[in-house]
Amino acid sequence: MAQEPDKNYKIIAENRRARFDYFIESDLEVGIVLTGSEVKSLRTGQSNIAESYASVEDGELWLINGYIAAYKQAGVWGHEERRKRKLLVSRKELARLWQAIGREGMTLVPLVMYFNHRGIVKLKIGVAKGKKVADKRETSAKRDWNRQKQRLLKQG
Repeated sequence: MAQEPDKNYKIIAENRRARFDYFIESDLEVGIVLTGSEVKSLRTGQSNIAESYASVEDGELWLINGYIAAYKQAGVWGHEERRKRKLLVSRKELARLWQAIGREGMTLVPLVMYFNHRGIVKLKIGVAKGKKVADKRETSAKRDWNRQKQRLLKQG
């Protein structure tokens, strides 16, 4: 029997540029602390994580510069669109992330924000190392070659 797709799983925002700008070493699924108006706004799909990053401050993990549009029906009790949002991880994972940032010079880049199978908002962050211009050119050339190769195989 074919397994039916999960109705609750839905991608809210994706950072497609992250894989072009960074070498992603590993990724981690984290929870995010949100208000009610933020969740309702996310259900309409109005968010952006392209310019955001994650940071360890005062022993906690934070999403900085993540955009969630204001929810009009919330009125005065709405939320600030670009506020710092707390990310939920275990202490063990937090220590590993803090070590990667401090010692190895890595960056925490949000890759995708989504509703999981239970309908809860999750964020996948990647532990990444920045690419140089030459690396970006190499990635672009490799992608172009794969595209051209597929065209040639399709014709022949």
